[in-house]
Amino acid sequence: MPCKQRNTSRGTTAGAGRSVLVALALGACASLGATDASERGTDLPAVVVTATRTEQPAFDVAASIDAVRIDDNPDTLGVNPSEYLSAIPGLLARDRQNYAQDEQISIRGFGARSTFGVRGVRLYIDGIPATMPDGQGQVSHFNLDSAERIEVLRGPFSALYGNSSGGVIQLFTADGSDPSQVDLGLIGASHGTVRASANARGTAGGFGYNLDVTHFETDGYRDHSAAKRDSGNARLSWKIGGGGKLTLLANTLALPGAQDPLGLTHAQFIADPTQAPVAAQFNTRKSVHQSQGGAIYEQDLGAGNSLRMLGYVGHRDVTQYLAVPVTAQANPLHSGGVVDLGSDYGGADARWIWHGDLAGRPFEIAAGLAWDRQQQLRRGYENFVGSTLGVRGALRRNEDDTVRDFDQYAQATWQFADAWSLTAGLRHSQVKFDSVDHYVTAKNPNDSGRVDYGATTPVAGLLWRAADWANLYASWGRGFETSTFNELAYRANGGAGLAFDLAPARSRNAELGIKLRPASAVEATLAVFRADTRNELAVATSAGGRTTYQNIGKARRDGAEAALSWRFSDDWKLQFAWTWLDATFRSPFLACGASPTCTKPNTPVAAGTRIPGIPKTDLHAALHWGGDLGWRAALQGDYVSAVPINDLGSDAAPSYFVTGVDVGYGFALASGRLRAFARLDNLFDRQYAGSVIVNDANGRYFEPAPGRTVMLGVQWQWLR
Repeated sequence: MPCKQRNTSRGTTAGAGRSVLVALALGACASLGATDASERGTDLPAVVVTATRTEQPAFDVAASIDAVRIDDNPDTLGVNPSEYLSAIPGLLARDRQNYAQDEQISIRGFGARSTFGVRGVRLYIDGIPATMPDGQGQVSHFNLDSAERIEVLRGPFSALYGNSSGGVIQLFTADGSDPSQVDLGLIGASHGTVRASANARGTAGGFGYNLDVTHFETDGYRDHSAAKRDSGNARLSWKIGGGGKLTLLANTLALPGAQDPLGLTHAQFIADPTQAPVAAQFNTRKSVHQSQGGAIYEQDLGAGNSLRMLGYVGHRDVTQYLAVPVTAQANPLHSGGVVDLGSDYGGADARWIWHGDLAGRPFEIAAGLAWDRQQQLRRGYENFVGSTLGVRGALRRNEDDTVRDFDQYAQATWQFADAWSLTAGLRHSQVKFDSVDHYVTAKNPNDSGRVDYGATTPVAGLLWRAADWANLYASWGRGFETSTFNELAYRANGGAGLAFDLAPARSRNAELGIKLRPASAVEATLAVFRADTRNELAVATSAGGRTTYQNIGKARRDGAEAALSWRFSDDWKLQFAWTWLDATFRSPFLACGASPTCTKPNTPVAAGTRIPGIPKTDLHAALHWGGDLGWRAALQGDYVSAVPINDLGSDAAPSYFVTGVDVGYGFALASGRLRAFARLDNLFDRQYAGSVIVNDANGRYFEPAPGRTVMLGVQWQWLR
């Protein structure tokens, strides 16, 4: 019987714990009818490294962490991380249908206020940061075609990744496969969407490789939303005698002239969600070109010791044309409507790991140093010449911005009793900003300056193995978040100089959770959490293309999340994820009203007002049938409650529920396999806002999601 009581040899404490949860687990087994993995052979326990920096089963980690295998969701476009993350509670990943602004990702409410890119959540690809030292990141260069899995860490242990780590998302590229394989894929979808990819991976002796190129283009659901994106990714690895391994990583991205449709007012959103009236006037668009490389060296030193060293360098060019009115640029302190950024970045991480015993009990420790640096040449230009809009005009900003961090960290896990383990860690971070202004005139004084931030962030977690199938845990930690260079761009009082008077937000985080595995085909989790933040960063003013920020006293994020994965027969699998989140300002403050000419906060925001950009409830459910070969199908539904769009809480994006369905077939060939699928999203053609632009000065908060869309795809895999 899959739910029979097992002899765990964990002593009387574990036996007592079993009595606490036995009714729950036996009830789950009876209702689910789950069976052992030997009967299924399909769902293996997830092994993760992001929470502890060493390989651990996710079930045995005193933190909320999930791993999503890319191969588990083959019938999708494969362009955006949001396509794979919907079954993770506590995380909201929203495809904005705007490739000039990247995806909108938040974890337990952190990052929801970001108007572009990813803010408040740390991003990594194979250990290389996709978040710069100031806390601003992007996922546009995530190459999903070559990836094996995505890990998502939530809660207190995220703080061990330093600045702006309200959560951590890490993409891992797959190693070379044995046997070697070549995959060719082609997908076509509504609105002129095409994706083509080629991937080759394999091994030869101690050498492994994974090489990928992907092309994506779309005309866009909305007017003025066309985009093209080419990416490449390479992972090469060599096993070196004496227990060593060298891995080389390379990644490229080209996103030329992606059109930016901007947001819509509520009235425009209701009348015609496909329109983009202001975007066409200024020809708003963004171009990104990035290349980076890295190396990882791992060495087994013997006696339980190992060493891991990582180094990386990269360059990123961004040119963006904004819809800033010409009249607003008459202000001599304004930086114009064209942003031109050239960034060189790099860093290193060195880590020592030891596995052994402490007082006769299993113990492991990881300690390391991390250093990252970004040097950015920031130029601003007018977005007009004479009466012609949407072209590069006169220079209005010219500065060299540098941000760097130097962090020291350590964390350890000790199983101090048969049924108990303790994990604790500490990170000390120093983040330094330095700006040198080269655009100095009689009306635009020298804005040069520098500021240093420091923080020590402790975390601790306790895990109780109440039974073979039930683990309970509690964790606590502190975190901090500095302003990014974009948020430091202007002072709230309208004066000269960067806003170096902004203080970093500091948070205290706690969670309680339970992880259940009553059978190998059933996994369930439940967690409750709280995050209290002081010096929360909020918008002070947003007018004429200038957004300034202010610190407010306190904010709080209370919530609960639950997930279930249940394979109840050979062919059927159910997934469920639910999040409830009450995110509010706990201190009153002044904000700007709806007027786009507001230059000083003048409207009271009461304590208890909801933090914008965060729904109270979101839910995902999916039912999968079939396997890799033969017929397969899936049905899924997603619900998101109403989302407030500004600090005043004066409006909200309505709640929505959308469904999707896909069907596919896998053919076995002599030399490999062929997979084809058809997918229908937004089955009932609902009109809804897929994301919102928080605190937009012009009231253009709403970013519409597509109506009903059709997708067809085919993939040929050659095995040798």
